[in-house]
Amino acid sequence: MLKRFVACALVTSAIAAAAPIRAEILEQVLVKVNGDIITKTEFEQRQVQELRNRPALANLSPTSPELRKAVTEMTPDLILEAVDRLLLVQRGRELGYSMSDDAFKNVLESIKKQNNITTDEQFQQALRESGMTLPELRQEIERNMLEQRVQQADVMDKISVTEEESRTYYEQHRTEFTTPAEITLREIFIEVPQDDRGVNVAVDDEAREKANDVRHRLLAGEPFARLAGEISAAPSKANGGLVGPLKEEDLAPALQKQINALKVGDISEVMRVGRGYQVLKLESRSETKIRQFDDARDDISRRVADRKMRGELLKYLERLREQATIVWRNDELKKAYELALQKRATTAASQTTN
Repeated sequence: MLKRFVACALVTSAIAAAAPIRAEILEQVLVKVNGDIITKTEFEQRQVQELRNRPALANLSPTSPELRKAVTEMTPDLILEAVDRLLLVQRGRELGYSMSDDAFKNVLESIKKQNNITTDEQFQQALRESGMTLPELRQEIERNMLEQRVQQADVMDKISVTEEESRTYYEQHRTEFTTPAEITLREIFIEVPQDDRGVNVAVDDEAREKANDVRHRLLAGEPFARLAGEISAAPSKANGGLVGPLKEEDLAPALQKQINALKVGDISEVMRVGRGYQVLKLESRSETKIRQFDDARDDISRRVADRKMRGELLKYLERLREQATIVWRNDELKKAYELALQKRATTAASQTTN
């Protein structure tokens, strides 16, 4: 939990080497938003934290092309997010929101509990390792609180969902309320050894006879799980041959046809598969289930509200942006910001038409 509020402590030279844009940032102040500033150091921390959230980049050198590309790609969204957050925080202060000392203490206790921190020394050590002071941590927590309260008061509390909207959503997204039919199988696989010349006919016949013998033993009542553990060459033997649950729609048509002919508890015929012979047992089958509208009403309402909230939040941020005075001190970062705005508008338009 602590990591959610604390900037990662990495060497910022990695950022400088990774992104061409860093060489252009010569001033400490990158942008002013209604007089409040976003600094070079603050934005670098955002970039570093985002890099740390991508494990695939963890072992790359600061000069690697992959790292440079990742920083270049993430920068537009990060600077747009930074300006959005600042606008929300400013609005929160305008509405008179603030974090009391008691509220901050409660949040700290929650952070300590979730991170198994039991002493002040451990907490101070965690702060040092994260490169953040207690006042900086409080500032970040308070910013998060202001953002959430503004979104709640100015956006979410003003959203309502009508019956018609809920029914329209349900009809257009029935798959979200449908649980596909599933089956659970047990398998015994008899492998046919191969060499450079392919499959020896006699060896293949021997494997088929062994599979038939296994099937007869199963039909005679021997436990499938025991025979699978003793005889099967499939990895599932460790679990008594158990496979699944599997969605019926994901099965190959030929296998689906074989399974559909079985009742729960039935043993299949011996089947030739890629590298051998297989015997299956249908362990269980569930039918396709569809949640009816009345049963899913609350869930539908939440989903519709969430979708409307995302759209209304973007409109709200646009209004705050139109009313704001934004002064850029870095042309390349301004271009990145405008690129992210354009991308957001395109995405929003696409979602509206779908």
